[in-house]
Amino acid sequence: IETVELSRIQKISGPSLHRNWVSMPHVTQFDESDITEMESFRKAQNAIADGFKLSPLVFVVKAVAKALEIHPKFNASLSADGQSLIMKKYFNIAIAVDTPNGLVVPVIKDVDKKGFKEIALEMADISSRAREGKLKSADMQGASFTISSLGGIGGTKFTPIINAPEVAILGLSKSEMKPVWDGENFVPRLMLPLSLSYDHKVIDGADGARFTTTLSKLLSDIRLLSL
Repeated sequence: IETVELSRIQKISGPSLHRNWVSMPHVTQFDESDITEMESFRKAQNAIADGFKLSPLVFVVKAVAKALEIHPKFNASLSADGQSLIMKKYFNIAIAVDTPNGLVVPVIKDVDKKGFKEIALEMADISSRAREGKLKSADMQGASFTISSLGGIGGTKFTPIINAPEVAILGLSKSEMKPVWDGENFVPRLMLPLSLSYDHKVIDGADGARFTTTLSKLLSDIRLLSL
């Protein structure tokens, strides 16, 4: 056998993850979003883009901000005494980034005020600095909601742990082509698995279903993001 010491990041995040898991009754809700048109648009934009690339996550980040605006309870935190909700009027989305030393969660601030290109450039910058170990503490503070994406690796669904004091987190798995009934025929559609974990002290199952339904609609028709 071999004893391997945990990384500094793991030593710091481990107790926090345990505390979050124990203190919040997690419920994870699963859904799928048809991103066929979104993916076609993304590829077309990347073919003409100069100096940046649009990843699927860019569109998810923007759609999540819109969904949070429609369902503000998911953009809140529970007060210290557990008796009230602190409703946040900003949309700062944290992105979990896998690094050689462990998971870090930098934040993209004011997502609702930024376009796809600006989000793509900022995401590329923070991801690069995260993997190089050059993130500052300020880069990982102030989030109101977190996204954890495993789509680039694989899997169909998982149960992400909420990052307190947030009350929900969205997990993304690998998209795949599936036959979907359009009323007349089965047609191939690119489906993105969604895994939404939320604090059941704050959010009920019906709220969770409404949120994933809204998010799915936004991702299936990205024109809605400009409304």
